[in-house]
Amino acid sequence: MRLELGNIFIKDIQFGDSTKVENGILYVQKDELLEAVGGDNRIASIEVDLAKPGEETRIMPVKDVIEPRVKVEGPGGIFPGFISKVDVVGSGRTHSLKGAAIVTAGSIVGFQEGIIDMSGPGALYTPFSQTNNLVLVCKPIENLPQHDHEHAVRMIGLKAAAYIGEAGRDITPDEVKVYETLPLLEGISRYPDLPKVAYVYMLQTQGLLHDTYVYGVDAKKIVPTLIYPTEVMDGAIISGNCVSACDKNSTFTHLNNPIIEDLYERHGKDYNFVGVIITNENVTLADKERSSNWTAKLAELLGLDAVIISEEGFGNPDTDLMMNCKKIAAKGIKAVLITDEYAGRDGASQSLADADKSADAVVTAGNANEIIELPPMKKIIGDMKPADIIAGGFDGSLKPDGSITAEIQVITGSTSELGFNKLSATEY
Repeated sequence: MRLELGNIFIKDIQFGDSTKVENGILYVQKDELLEAVGGDNRIASIEVDLAKPGEETRIMPVKDVIEPRVKVEGPGGIFPGFISKVDVVGSGRTHSLKGAAIVTAGSIVGFQEGIIDMSGPGALYTPFSQTNNLVLVCKPIENLPQHDHEHAVRMIGLKAAAYIGEAGRDITPDEVKVYETLPLLEGISRYPDLPKVAYVYMLQTQGLLHDTYVYGVDAKKIVPTLIYPTEVMDGAIISGNCVSACDKNSTFTHLNNPIIEDLYERHGKDYNFVGVIITNENVTLADKERSSNWTAKLAELLGLDAVIISEEGFGNPDTDLMMNCKKIAAKGIKAVLITDEYAGRDGASQSLADADKSADAVVTAGNANEIIELPPMKKIIGDMKPADIIAGGFDGSLKPDGSITAEIQVITGSTSELGFNKLSATEY
């Protein structure tokens, strides 16, 4: 499967008389946008605002971040199963507005929405301080059930990304990147002397607003399966969850999964990247056993030499992570894990809720319990009041002057377990 990804670089975002891209500037016609995303009687109002890098602006509570894209050639469409009909994506050509993002925010859905600061110390922890953000603040009707609230806001974000993405349909991209994965037997025979590597992609599916969708299907209903990496890059997987902001895989993050991009970069050089195994993070022991058994079975069936396994969330999913690692390693396949840590504010506590001796190659995305001081901002998009109750906040987090003291867990994407974050390690 061959995907051409045409990147159109966006350097600024402004409101305008029409929605278009011109000289690297994304212009948005606000009334047309609201017409495109409106009409859901579960939502009382939608406010639209802009947040640009370097501004003294805070966005909260943030539910999801989505990159605007449009399918210009090939089968399927953008966000199949939600915006477009269900068809296999991952081939043809898609245009992406790089440097732009749709951010859904407003009244809190669960307790695990996040914060994006466009400047100051908080901006150093989130990649979305560097994007030109179109923010949709969605206010639900009174007494709306949380699952309906989440669904309504999710659809508004996807509709907005599809509407804005259309502005890139007829634009000549600034660059075109090509990603290709051959059918399995052909792909393996192409590089017979290179190690065969796959990516085990754990999707958050614990329920109770902890959901991820594959072609429109709640992934807790799937069994582990093999997909082309380009399907992920072309919108087959979207976020529907309200897990802690620091390690939530936003829809933007799924579309731009750096593990997949890096595996493609070295494909055919250092190893043979044969595909992606998607699996879920379950709640019951029986479901965890079933999914980890299937994941290990698929790795064995593919004749893999090694896998990379990424997690989403912490605590309960740590068991899924260790089960996948232990069972895959038992088949003689090397495993590298990517996770983050909840090691206490002093970093001295146990980092993961589960462990196994086979987990001997682990990449950390940082300790989510570290404390940060977020200074007051001149502009607030959304609502500051949830600062004391969102995950990582505590009673007294929000100060009278508008500053916030909290764990970096509150910052959207700060410890992304896909590595889509800004933390790094220094050796002394």
